Amino acid sequence: MANSNIAFSLFFAFFVGHGIVELQASHHVYSHLQTVKSSVSAKQPYRTGYHFQPPKNWINDPNGIMVYKGVYHLFYQYNPKGAVWGNIVWAHSTSKDLVNWTPHEAAIYPSQPSDINGCWSGSATILPGGKPAILYTGIDPLNRQVQNLAIPKNLSDPYLREWIKSAKNPLMQPTAQNHINASSFRDPTTAWLGPDKQWRVIVGSKVNRQGLAILFKSKDFVNWVQSKTPLDSAKNIGMWECPDFFPVLVKGRNGVDTSINGPYVKHVLKVSLDDTRHDIYTIGSYDNVKDVYTPDKGSIESYSSVRYDYGKYYASKTFFDNVKNRRILMGWINESSSVADDIKKGWSGVHAIPRKIWLDGSGKQLVQWPVPEIQKLRANHVSFANKTLRGGSVIEISNVNAAQADVDVSFEIADLEKAEVLKPSWTNAQLLCSRKGALVKGRLGPFGLLVLASDDLKENTAVFFRIFKRQNKHVVLICSDQSRSSLNQDNDKTPYGAFLDVDIQHQKLSLRSLIDHSIVESFCGGGKVCITSRVYPTLAINKAAHLYAFNNGTQAIKISKLNAWSMKTAKIN
Repeated sequence: MANSNIAFSLFFAFFVGHGIVELQASHHVYSHLQTVKSSVSAKQPYRTGYHFQPPKNWINDPNGIMVYKGVYHLFYQYNPKGAVWGNIVWAHSTSKDLVNWTPHEAAIYPSQPSDINGCWSGSATILPGGKPAILYTGIDPLNRQVQNLAIPKNLSDPYLREWIKSAKNPLMQPTAQNHINASSFRDPTTAWLGPDKQWRVIVGSKVNRQGLAILFKSKDFVNWVQSKTPLDSAKNIGMWECPDFFPVLVKGRNGVDTSINGPYVKHVLKVSLDDTRHDIYTIGSYDNVKDVYTPDKGSIESYSSVRYDYGKYYASKTFFDNVKNRRILMGWINESSSVADDIKKGWSGVHAIPRKIWLDGSGKQLVQWPVPEIQKLRANHVSFANKTLRGGSVIEISNVNAAQADVDVSFEIADLEKAEVLKPSWTNAQLLCSRKGALVKGRLGPFGLLVLASDDLKENTAVFFRIFKRQNKHVVLICSDQSRSSLNQDNDKTPYGAFLDVDIQHQKLSLRSLIDHSIVESFCGGGKVCITSRVYPTLAINKAAHLYAFNNGTQAIKISKLNAWSMKTAKIN
């Protein structure tokens, strides 16, 4: 935090009148390792070329993301003292393009009784006049989770390098009267204005096994009153971390401001499930008079809910980019390596490529796609079309940097009647991907890409499709099989999977994968399903990495079109 001995602008004078002067995402606590100095090795085959990460140490949740005076701001949970979770501050980087990032000093760090034991996740809100304010979770001397306010010291600074905290912190806290769980009360959302001109914000919580989005209201953004009922809740689901609540247009791909409501928008409530480490969401309607959110019929709140991403992706946050009228999603890619390996390499955690999101035409799910700015890193374009992949065949995609690439491919299936029958018990996509991995021959599939592969294919991550039929309908399974991603047996190599809602009789199957040394972000069906894998090959590193298209089914598949690019390295921190 910045020193509070400053000259306030009129904006800050407003706050002066009100007295200015785990908790976040739960993690394993390694108390004896939290201050172990990271000795970053000179050999770093797993550091990314264009995904966001600091030079060393632990990072997790993206926080307070916003655009201010044309500059994108990313704050994030960071341990300045080691490669495991602990000592958390709000680190801060800025960008003009969401691709290249410049670091600044930590913006928020423990300095008040209300956050002396930690400055945890939160969100930014742009107040009238374009003035930013941050609400965040602090851990007080009693280790209670409480909500605090910080505002910029200098509004004329587009980089917002210094922040001051309210002397009235905490603004929201557990008490004997409000029945809030003091150890499960965290991660305030971006606030929004209701028709009564009051601000609203939700904070994640739980009571026993009931997940809660606790609602607070304020007329001045300083004095907050808890509503009698939560915005939403769900039984037997555990803690709701990092909630996010925002509107999406029923038609079109543009984003809208968080305070917008009406018949032309639906609302999205996303929560991060502490039990499973999955980001799930529902789509529904928000009554901004009664302050009740109701998921649409069929949009369920359970462990089996629709996810943003079916791989390593958690604690995500959106913001409205009013410069380009879009809503952007950012998320944390947590690790699959061991704690010992994280300490050895000197860092842990990265962030996913920012994604534009919008409502699918069906109204039942969101669509996600990498921001187009990432395409400025493309080089060495390779393409071909109308190539048949016969059963059992593998072809190499040459002349691209397979360790740092962007590949976009579409497949065409001639005879769907050859599809295997989907058994009624095969309802768990991830389990089905585990049972029917890339080496298990089928009829229509597995076919797709082998990425970060060694030349002998002893190591590879397979991102592939399988097609089944059930009664008169075809079912598409998409998998990311990490079981052979590394010879290092200490890594988590769990296969991931999901069912893809696509009319395969009238649409080609598309797959785009962003490959970045130890990350494979895959966007399937035009972004209807996303799977992020975190892999650490021992053979397929740097120039020894290869990229292949493959078909391990008995039936031939056509690659209708394939485009691949080497990706240049971004300037990140």
